[in-house]
Amino acid sequence: QLQASGGGLVQAGGSLRLSCAASGFRLGSGSYGIGWFRQAPGRERKAISYIRSGQSTYYADSVKGRFTISRDNAKNTVYLQMNSLKPEDTAVYYCAAGRPVVSAWFTVSLYNYWGQGTLVTVSS
Repeated sequence: QLQASGGGLVQAGGSLRLSCAASGFRLGSGSYGIGWFRQAPGRERKAISYIRSGQSTYYADSVKGRFTISRDNAKNTVYLQMNSLKPEDTAVYYCAAGRPVVSAWFTVSLYNYWGQGTLVTVSS
C-alpha cells in the first residue's frame, strides 16, 4: 500500500515536498521502483519522475531541474521535492510502484500499485 501526502496551496515560485509512504513491502525490494505522476483537471495522467530500486532517477522534461525525487529506505518513503513551482504544476499528484524497463519508465500502465492522490495548487 502506498500513501501520498504533502500537497497544498502554494504561490508560484514556492516549494512543496510530497511524500509517498509504503506499507506492506520494502521499497527497493523485488526490483520495484516508485514513480510520481500528476493529473490536471480534464487531462490524462502523466509520469513526471521515477526512482529505481537501485536509486537511479528519471524526470520528465517539464520538471527537470525543478523537482527532485529521493528515497529514505529507513522510513520506507519516497519524496518529491518540488521547487520553483508554476501554475501549470497544479494537479493531483500520485505515487505508484512498478517495474517498468528504464526506457518505458513514463508509461502509466506499467505501474501496478497506486496510492491515493494529493492535490497541489499553485497560484499565480
